[in-house]
Amino acid sequence: MSLLEDLGLEQEPAPTHPVLELRGAARTFPGPPEVQALKPTDLRIERGDYVSIVGPSGSGKSTLLHLLGLLDRPTAGEYLVDGIPTVAASENERAVLRGESIGFVFQAFHLLDRRTVLDNVLLATLYSGVPRHERRERALAALDRVGLSHRVDFHPGVLSGGERQRVAVARAVVADPRVLLADEPTGNLDTVSSAAVLELFDELHGEGLTLVVITHDMSVADRAQRRVRITDGTLVEL
Repeated sequence: MSLLEDLGLEQEPAPTHPVLELRGAARTFPGPPEVQALKPTDLRIERGDYVSIVGPSGSGKSTLLHLLGLLDRPTAGEYLVDGIPTVAASENERAVLRGESIGFVFQAFHLLDRRTVLDNVLLATLYSGVPRHERRERALAALDRVGLSHRVDFHPGVLSGGERQRVAVARAVVADPRVLLADEPTGNLDTVSSAAVLELFDELHGEGLTLVVITHDMSVADRAQRRVRITDGTLVEL
């Protein structure tokens, strides 16, 4: 039995529900003046999708990321993860769902410099329902998948930017999430490292992983199958 089942969170009965779905979801921040950072939005991320969400600074990208990643709640509408309604769920239920369903890759890597590469990936297994006896094997396999099996005992501070982002990708996929959310994943990388990370995303997508990449860079957005533009809190499919 999964942690979700332990908590009594059940999926809707339809077998074809999207991985992520916003239904009229909006996010307003109180004022004065009141700010509607995300206008009422419908968005479906299907299994196996590779979706980019592109927009300039201040367009609502961060607000959307926080909603999709269960880091915030919409003030109107509904948000479902793998068919599970989340708006009324408790913080504990949302944390479990986030750990089991969503992998994150951030622009700033968010690695622990005093821990080894292997430790950084192992930490992600503690909150995602991976059985204890599988954790080390899964972490080593994830690092091998991103081409870093020779770096497992290194600390992040001695790695290149591209290598650190690949550690972050390994950490994000080690628990076999339903979707990978990447926030400006190439923002701190040079051209060569950026290309390597985007090629890795292409490979992961080719293996069936659902990806959502949030970016301001059209060259990154164009790698995706679907492109969505966000402007002043409004989403438009391109």
